[in-house]
Amino acid sequence: MRHAMDTCGRPKSRKRSPGFATLVRIIVDQQVSVQAGAAIWGRLAENLGDVTPETVISADIPLLRASGLSGAKAKYVLGIAEAIAAGDLNLNSLPRCNEETVRERLTALKGIGDWTADIYLMFALGRPDIWPVGDIAIRAAAGHLMGLPERPNAETVMEIGEAWRPYRTVAAVMLWHYYKRTPGKM
Repeated sequence: MRHAMDTCGRPKSRKRSPGFATLVRIIVDQQVSVQAGAAIWGRLAENLGDVTPETVISADIPLLRASGLSGAKAKYVLGIAEAIAAGDLNLNSLPRCNEETVRERLTALKGIGDWTADIYLMFALGRPDIWPVGDIAIRAAAGHLMGLPERPNAETVMEIGEAWRPYRTVAAVMLWHYYKRTPGKM
């Protein structure tokens, strides 16, 4: 980590406000570049105004698609908005829940997997010890920093992460920062 810090400096804060808009933003950012995610988010916010369950429900799938969401992501976002409106998901209760309960409640919804739940836990709820071992960039950066000959699998990254417990969120942010700042080296 010292090498990553010396090479790349401190990463910017990724703290976000908990709630629907942040959850949607995380879904928008799934499996796309940072630039693509920002562009899609900008169009979505422009088309909806405030990104709330109500504005998503009142929009239609074609408008969500015109904002840049894939068909699947448009359905996921609408499904989450409908779950909130129906009272099946209460995002306001999540800050008081333990990590496992947050994961269970979020991943019960189509379109939210472990990575999305982990990102929400880290940046919306500020949990200090979240370690998203499935993230390709974290695996690549950890392997590179540890001098491994190839990208480690999730099990190996889980073992590597034990050294940073109980602040694995900080380690993950540093690894993403290192990965972003040293392109092509991993």
